Amino acid sequence: MARTIQSLERAAAMLRLLAGGERRLGLSDIASSLGLAKGTAHGILRTLQQEGFVEQDEASGRYQLGAELLRLGNSYLDVHELRARALVWTDDLARSSGESVYLGVLHQQGVLIVHHVFRPDDSRQVLEVGAMQPLHSTALGKVLSAYDPVAHSEAAEAEREAFTPRTVTSMTGFESVLDLTRARGWGSDVEETWEGVASIAAPIHNRRRMPVGAVGVAGAVERVCKEGELRSDLIAAVRDCARSVSRDLGASRF
Repeated sequence: MARTIQSLERAAAMLRLLAGGERRLGLSDIASSLGLAKGTAHGILRTLQQEGFVEQDEASGRYQLGAELLRLGNSYLDVHELRARALVWTDDLARSSGESVYLGVLHQQGVLIVHHVFRPDDSRQVLEVGAMQPLHSTALGKVLSAYDPVAHSEAAEAEREAFTPRTVTSMTGFESVLDLTRARGWGSDVEETWEGVASIAAPIHNRRRMPVGAVGVAGAVERVCKEGELRSDLIAAVRDCARSVSRDLGASRF
């Protein structure tokens, strides 16, 4: 059995203690409840406080859960709500487009695939839920970078690798791509990440009109493009899907 880290176990126990029972607890209460020396308990609380997981009331000196835990919890709920709300619409998009559909969210310096609908044919396919895609070259990544300031910063600070001769790697060129993405309301990737593959994506917004993810289709260039241009019917279908998911998340205008 793998060894556990005692300090992390104690911190987790402390957070659970603060999450239940009284709203605020003093140092002595926390230390005695967990069987810890006051000095040990205070050191853990100070670290949790610095990270925003715990807050201390100035008047009473008592401790309570911090805002950072709420943010992390909301992030977890947002992803699961996004995936749940998108299930029907992404299935419809796969059927109408005949292509694979991907739902992605920002994670660290990339796009995390949280839902994947297979292309509706009999070909052998690999489920890509949990896979990471780059921000600077994929349609999903460009959309997130164009609409989410955090994603934009991550893409700007990351190394923009040239996956193919078509990949835009300069910051000036990337900013131009994002300007075009915002102007059109959708993003694209034509052999910028994978040779022979093209994709189209559009942003999904929540009730606060904040970008929470992106949805897109991806497939062989010869199917996604027609006469050298991305198919207008696929662009319309992807945007309609994004709008439908956004509406289900409570967005009234986007």
